[in-house]
Amino acid sequence: MAKRKEEKFFDYSLLFIVLFLTCFGLVMIYSVSSYEGSMRYGDAAYYLKSQLFATILGLALMIVVANIPYHFWQKFATLAFIVSHIMILLVLTPIGIERNNARRWIDVFGISLQPAEVAKLGMILFLASLICQMGPKKIRTTRGFLTVLLMPVPICIMVWQITTNLSSAIIIFGIALLMLFVASPDYKRFIIIGSAGAALVAIIIFTIINISTSENMGFRSERVLAWLDPEAFAMDTGFQTLQALYAIGSGGILGKGIGQSMQKLGFLPEAQNDMIFSIICEELGLFGAIAIILMFLLLIWRLMVVANNANDLFGGLLVVGIMGHIAIQVILNIAVVTNTIPNTGISLPFISYGGSSAMFLLIEIGLVLSVARGIKLKDV
Repeated sequence: MAKRKEEKFFDYSLLFIVLFLTCFGLVMIYSVSSYEGSMRYGDAAYYLKSQLFATILGLALMIVVANIPYHFWQKFATLAFIVSHIMILLVLTPIGIERNNARRWIDVFGISLQPAEVAKLGMILFLASLICQMGPKKIRTTRGFLTVLLMPVPICIMVWQITTNLSSAIIIFGIALLMLFVASPDYKRFIIIGSAGAALVAIIIFTIINISTSENMGFRSERVLAWLDPEAFAMDTGFQTLQALYAIGSGGILGKGIGQSMQKLGFLPEAQNDMIFSIICEELGLFGAIAIILMFLLLIWRLMVVANNANDLFGGLLVVGIMGHIAIQVILNIAVVTNTIPNTGISLPFISYGGSSAMFLLIEIGLVLSVARGIKLKDV
């Protein structure tokens, strides 16, 4: 009789996709930012060097986290939740950093760190631990459901109001909703939440349209109006959106080629950040854009495979939270760039410039690989 062996699983496909997206992101950051780097800092590789440092650090941390059993982090879930709140408050202290009229970063030993990225990972760890402690039966009760649903609300409000980062607040709440849905798939409750959310958004947009003649409109109201009619705000709020659409339209099917973008030459502000997907469309065309979207779909699929085969609920919820983070961020970024939704200022995972985002995304992938390593393959 053949002996049965148990082998640990390692998801090489997931690792390859992440490394491909990361390397592609570095290439695109250099292509997009070389002109601005030369003009502003006298170094075409300025942004690339900064991102490369964060990426190398992130990859090192990913390897470390991947080799630590994921249950180890469950002990620190509550601490991560508390630290996330404290780090957001630190933005208001002298170590807070302001850029482009937004105070969203803190200085940690000479390295700028975005607390919202810490909050996303902290929320994933905390909710996964909380849901496991409460158990499936308690989660399905109205009290248990509301407890988990309301947990992210304070930190979402803090991220929104203190760091003026509405998009990150939406992502954090979206992560919580997805994790709660997996733990308690009661469709009626989520249909009610979705309907209420859609109605609230419709009311806000309708109100903004009706007060559009006011001189005291906030910048978010202007962004909504610029979304509805970008040409009317072509020299103001709608300028970035219009330039991004010009870049997408000029790329055609196959694009102009890497490094050949015209919009990055001072026309599209901060192109290496939130709007990098529009330059991908311009330089690589529709073909390149679809290829990148397919890579993200493959990444989400691999995360679903790991989540479905995780050894326990905690591991599965960790992967679901990370999957939600990446999926929501990709959808929001592409929707913003194509003017499907108002401009919210959100980066494209693994590709946009941003050290904090790259580092914490790679740490999250390390967690996924750790969960994947716990999956056992039985060969007869």
